[in-house]
Amino acid sequence: MDADMLAGMELFAGLPEAALRDVRAAARIRRLPGDTHIFGQGEPAAHVHALVEGGVRITQSGSDGGEAVMRFIGPGEMFGTVALFTDRLYPAEAVTLGEAVEASWGEAALHDLIGRHPRIALNILGIVGRRLAEAQERIRELSTQRVERRLAHSLLRLADQAGQGGANGTTIRFPLTRKDVAAVAGTTLHTASRVLTAWEKAGLILTDQRHVTLRQPEALRRIAEEE
Repeated sequence: MDADMLAGMELFAGLPEAALRDVRAAARIRRLPGDTHIFGQGEPAAHVHALVEGGVRITQSGSDGGEAVMRFIGPGEMFGTVALFTDRLYPAEAVTLGEAVEASWGEAALHDLIGRHPRIALNILGIVGRRLAEAQERIRELSTQRVERRLAHSLLRLADQAGQGGANGTTIRFPLTRKDVAAVAGTTLHTASRVLTAWEKAGLILTDQRHVTLRQPEALRRIAEEE
């Protein structure tokens, strides 16, 4: 984990090089196999986390046993940050997608870094505000948009986050099942499969057992922006 990656993380944005060295020295870095449970929903929040390599799925379960995919985390992104500074409980579960390298900072180490580098405290305020805005936007989409728009928005966001260009289009690097796509968009597997199958027949996307490729992202963008 080099200084450039740290500087690109929202918690450490704007820190000078000397401060980034302090951050790196305080980090606990682990290589994790696939399907590793990093933290669970409702567990006490003891660390903030950052992904160095690989992918992480963040899911939230309801009292009825249903599961919603809240976010996918890619290299250079942080997760579990807000919980440490709010109700101190992780609101969701984090599990690795394949082999991953994760960095984390415990509460005492982070408080020490904040004391020496107050810019981190300002960054925390920005993170909390952005997470609130993201939650409000998700609620708005679920309340006001039809399924096709939500699915298109979800695929485009994932492509912006972890897209890789290729001969067939932009492939989302996260391993995605249709169930995952349905959960991200807040719909049922049956409905998502029906829409995705229609889009695949129309040449808009290409799916296999592990990945989704956007063959015509502009067409999906038009669907996402329809009123």
